[in-house]
Order: sequence, then C-alpha cells, then structure tokens
Amino acid sequence: MENNIDERLLKPYDPVATERRIYKMWEESGFFNPDVCVDKGVTKPDAPVYNIVLPPPNVTGILHMGSALMLVIEDILIRQARMAGKRTLWLPGTDSAAIATQSKVEKEIQKKEGKSRYDLGREELLKRIDNFVDESKATILSQMRAIGASLDWSRYAYTMDEKRYDAVMEAFVRMYKAGLIYRGHRIVNWDPKGQTTIADDEIVYQEEKTTWYTFKYGPFEIGTTRPETKFGDKYVVMHPDDARYAQYKDGDTFELEWINGKTKATVVKDKVMDMETGTGVMTITPWHSIVDFDIAERHKLDKEQIIDERGRMLSHTGEFAGMKIIEARQKIVEKLRSKGLLLKEEPHVHNIATAERTGGIIEPQIMLQWFVDVNKKFTIPHSEIPNIRTGSEVSLKEIMRASVESGEVEITPDNFNNVYFNWINNLRDWCISRQIWFGHRIPVWYKGDEIYCGREAPKGDGWAQDSDVLDTWFSSALWTFSTLGWPEKTKDLETYHPTSVLETGYDIIFFWVARMILASGFFLGQVPFKKVYLHGIVRDGQGRKISKSLGNNIDPMDMGVKYGMDAVRMSLIVGTSMGADSRISEDKIKAYKHFSNKIWNITRFVLTATGGGPTSDLSEVGPPLKPASPRDTEILAEFNKLITDVTGCMDRGQFHLAAESIYAYVWHTFADKIIEESKEILAGDEPADEAVRESRRQLLLQILKTSLKLLHPFMPFVTEELWGIIEPREQMLMVQKWPTQL
Repeated sequence: MENNIDERLLKPYDPVATERRIYKMWEESGFFNPDVCVDKGVTKPDAPVYNIVLPPPNVTGILHMGSALMLVIEDILIRQARMAGKRTLWLPGTDSAAIATQSKVEKEIQKKEGKSRYDLGREELLKRIDNFVDESKATILSQMRAIGASLDWSRYAYTMDEKRYDAVMEAFVRMYKAGLIYRGHRIVNWDPKGQTTIADDEIVYQEEKTTWYTFKYGPFEIGTTRPETKFGDKYVVMHPDDARYAQYKDGDTFELEWINGKTKATVVKDKVMDMETGTGVMTITPWHSIVDFDIAERHKLDKEQIIDERGRMLSHTGEFAGMKIIEARQKIVEKLRSKGLLLKEEPHVHNIATAERTGGIIEPQIMLQWFVDVNKKFTIPHSEIPNIRTGSEVSLKEIMRASVESGEVEITPDNFNNVYFNWINNLRDWCISRQIWFGHRIPVWYKGDEIYCGREAPKGDGWAQDSDVLDTWFSSALWTFSTLGWPEKTKDLETYHPTSVLETGYDIIFFWVARMILASGFFLGQVPFKKVYLHGIVRDGQGRKISKSLGNNIDPMDMGVKYGMDAVRMSLIVGTSMGADSRISEDKIKAYKHFSNKIWNITRFVLTATGGGPTSDLSEVGPPLKPASPRDTEILAEFNKLITDVTGCMDRGQFHLAAESIYAYVWHTFADKIIEESKEILAGDEPADEAVRESRRQLLLQILKTSLKLLHPFMPFVTEELWGIIEPREQMLMVQKWPTQL
C-alpha cells in the first residue's frame, strides 16, 4: 500500500514552531467572528446564538495561572459551541484597572523623577498613564492569543475607550436622574497610603499577630485590639436580654475616668451584641468601624473622627495628636496602664484589611462620597425578569435577588446561591467615587450651592467639575451590554444580549456578578447572562496559594514555551471541577506534553497503516456503518458511547470529566488496545480477509479524526495541525461539526 505521509509527521511534534502559525491561520480565516462564519456558510443564519463576554483582564497586567484557567474554560465553551453549529461570539476586552494602573505610573515617576502626581498636574499624569497603557496592553493581548483564545478581535473593547466612556456617562446620568445615585456622608474603606476609597474586592485580608487588651471602662470591662480609636467611645452597647446588665436601662449615663481624664458614657441596648462573646459589652467608634457606624445610625448617635485621612491622630486626642496609629497605640496603652485601667493583655491573631494595590492598612472613615442606593424603589419601564413586572416599583437589591431566585440566572455550582443571597441581604449602598485621576470622571459640576449632572459641562462660567472618578466596577457592571453598543440600539445588542454564560472566579461573585445583574436589570430590564460558571483558585502542587512570597509561581507562558500550550491547557482542566480549587505543577504540565506526542505518534501510525494522507481516497469515505467483524462492531459501539459521554459532560460543564474521558480513551483504549491489535489484522495478506482489513482501516481513521474533534476544545493547536495533515482539502478543524455518532 502506497503511503503519502506528510513530512511534518516524520519529525517529533514541535509546539513552539507550530502554535503561532496555527493561531495566525485561525485569525486570518475570520472564523472567530460569527458574521464571517455565517457569510462563509459554516454557520446557518438562523442558528441559535451562543455568546460570552470576556471578563476583562487588567490592560497592564500579565497572564497568570488563574487568568489562564479562565481563558481556557471559556475557550472550551466557545470552541465546542462553534463546532456545534451555534452562532458563537466571544467578545474580548481589557480593563483600565484604574487604581492599579495609576499606582504603577506614579511609582515609576517618583522613582525616576522624584515627582508626585501633584507636581505633574492632572492633565500631564493622564497623558503619562495613556502612554503607559498603550505600551503595556500589547503584552496581555499577545498572551491571550498565545494560549489559543478564539476571541473575535474585531469587537475588542477597552473600559476607557470612547464608546465605553459614553456608556458610563449615560449610565451615571440616568441613575442620578432616577434618584438612585446620591452624594452623602457614609462610612467607606479608606486607604491612607493610596489616599482613596477602595471597593471591598480590592481589600486583601492578612493575618496579624497582635494583642487583645481588656480595659476597665467605668463599671464594665471592654476588649479591643485598637486602643487608639477609644477617644471617641462614649457609648456602651449591650444586648437588651442580657441578664447580667438588667439594671442598666437604654439611655442611662455614667461618668468614668478615661484616657485624657473624666468623660461621660451612655448605655445603648442593641440586639447586634453577642451575649456569648467576651463580657457581652462593647464600646463603639462609629467613625472608624462599619459595625459601629450601623449601630450609631440605628440609634441616631453622635459620631466623632479620631484618626485623619493620613492615618494620624487628630488634635483633640491631646498629647497623641499627629502620631501615627502604631506609635499612638503603645503610648495610649501605657497611659491606661498607669491609671490602673488596663486589666489584661493577651496574644491575639486576627485578619486585618489591607489595600491590594498599595498595601496600606484600611482605615474605615465617614466621608462625603457618591453612592448607588440599592434599596430605593423606582419604576422599572421594561422587565423581562420573572417575578418583576414591567411598570412595577422595585429596588436594585430586589432585581439582584429576583434574577437568581427565578432561575433566570443559574449559578453553577448551585451551592454558591446561598452565599450570593446572604451577601445581597446584607448589601449596603455602593460607594462609587474614587480619589484618583485616572478613570471615568464623575459627570457632576458645582457652582456655589448649584449642582448639575450631565454628559457635557453646563453652559456658563464658574462651574467646577467633581474631581473624583468612578469605581472601575461601575464601568465593569455595564460590560455585557456596553461592549455590544449600548446605549445605542445596535444589531449586536439585539442579537447577543442577554449573553449565554459568565465564567469567572468564585471570589468575585458578589463584586462583579451582582453588580452586572443590577446594571442590566436597571438599564435593559434583562439579566446580563443566563448562567454563571464559577471556577476556583489555582494552587501549586502542594495545594498552597500561588504567591511571590512563597516563590511558587508557575508562569503559563514559560510553561507554554517549554511544553506547548496544549499541555498547559490540559493540566489546568484535568482535575478541576466546577467551583473547586485546583492544583498545577510543572510535572503535571510535562505529562500532557507526553500526551501531545502520543496523539502525534498515533496519527503517524494510523496514516501509515491505512494509506491515509493528502492523496488518499480514504479520507473521503464515510464511517464504517457496517463493520466487517464483531470486534469492529464492539469498538464502534464503545466509541459512540464515548462521544455521548463527552458531549454530556460538556453540556453539564464537567470539562474535567470530558477531558479525562477522551484522554483515557485515546491513550489507553485506542493506542494501547485497538491499535496494538490492529497491527496483526492489517499485517495479514489473505485475500479473504481484505474486507476485515478495510473495515479496520476505516475504523482507525474515523476514530482518529473524531477523537481530534473531541479533543479540539481542550488541545486546539496540535489537533488543528493534525487535522490539516489528514484533511488538507477540508475546512479547518475549528469549524468542523461537533461529532454525534459514527
């Protein structure tokens, strides 16, 4: 039998030499764009729509294993949907990550020029940031291509581009006019180092060993780790049902000796107190504690600032004025000790809140900021959300709850539903203003007591625009529809919204998922996506969180160069179930490089044994519908079951099981058993056995080709390369039909 084996198969598989060429071929084909797929006839015009909007990575960031996992899962979803004949769109974008980006640029300027942002001025700093972004974004975009992400680059969006800027301005103005955005004094997360408010998701909790102090406070004992805040404590809180303090009535006052002399305190009864913890009594510092602030709001209590925005003690703390917190803490303890008011000191371990970007310790502060009111009712003009009628009175919190309760948004795994609802139930108004210069500037102007909100500056002299910018998450909340052209009524918006799936890490389910549901419900009366697929954290081989301090980072790009990106992709998916943390190691990646080699060698054998190749008629012959032996019938049935099982796992989002099944079949069933037994069958030369030999040749070739289709979403590069060798006259594997049965 004549063989026409492609020369590439005569050499070992070289992923580095192959992957960039393959991706270029995909991109130039236009098939990442669903419109091109329709125009070229690989997708039917009336095909069902499947759409994912990429969670936008930081434009100045680099790909790490966590973001690589996200890209791989979404690419698997997209490639399988495209092969299943759906009108498939994966829309790419990047995020300005304003605080992180400005912080990077400011540090660089300070290091090189010894200047602060105030030395440069707003206009010059923003110019420097724009230049930095332009230079940096190419890195993350090239890395997304390197991992094989089949994104429609013709629709690329950036949170700070002109269209998204227009969308953000329109969104703010509409919510302001609806009375859902207001300016007021409320407690916020303040970063004294970065000199800005930050979102809850930008907080990193770090374990700290400290001291738990117990003080005598009049007739009570109180405990704290923060003596420096106690200047403002003039309320003692206890549970109304605590029998130990039944003699004290709500509103009772008493005099006591405290840090700087005599002071008065008032008893407050509140059910927030846990009678089982400590003495069941605490003093509150409403200006510097979110819990204490809520108590003060409920009881209409006074609030007094003790620490300023730079993290230093204020003047009314007397001898401690101007001191940093840590310095003041020890001196205050010593003073209380000298007065006989320090009862106990005990070692204590707790988590402290720090700013992710600056490392500054968060100091809650009551500040004048902009907020989104999540409880205020408004009339919803249009609703496609079950349980919310068009024209009804509803709050943003109710939209967030109803969208998931109704099943219109399905969270997978479903054990995160309770976590989501608990967070919604305790949700406070969302602080959306930031004291930095890079970002979407708040479209509000002031002149004396006048306030104007609009997309453009008001006419006339004397108006000054608010200096703050919007929280990055405000623009990200609009992401599923701003990327499709909103506020214009575009064809893309009509076709692709709501999107099919949001795939993201379980750690931002509240901060981003909930806010997108909020925004989409308010502006469109729709949910932003039908399903939320949550993945976990990628850990090292020992199960530890990957971090610089541990020195256990594994760079996906380095691993791709060393072992091939298909190996990286498989190592991220195998063993990774929905919503669960996973492990990655170089040994694991290396194992899947061996699998790439195995597929390569299997293909060489099958084409050699069957006479397959560019000039062979075998590739044009249909599947062996009538196997010539009972064994071939058995093999065919077993493989058809594999197709069904893999497709079922894909439909259920069990990608790890799908990958494991096809891996096990190709290596241990196809290679180790079927191919080995085929060698003897194909080696025979009896004319009477020709039908059996031909049946086996066809079976081997069809199993190989169909296995490549099943593997393609997981290992797109090597499978596309092999498909081009086997079927050079066919459309590329990326747009072949997903297999059903042979």
